[in-house]
Amino acid sequence: MAKKIDSPCTSTCQLKGGMCTSCGRSIEEIRHWKSMKRPEKLSTLKRAEQRRKKLDK
Repeated sequence: MAKKIDSPCTSTCQLKGGMCTSCGRSIEEIRHWKSMKRPEKLSTLKRAEQRRKKLDK
């Protein structure tokens, strides 16, 4: 298992309603990414993926 979890940032930020429509993270999640522990990052990635799926519908 990889130790480092890369940011899902795609460098194409499009903020809408407090969320980036490119990576699916909230502004707070983006702001705190570097200080998050591994479990927090994994949870954030799951939530972001679910948000992106909703946007694709």
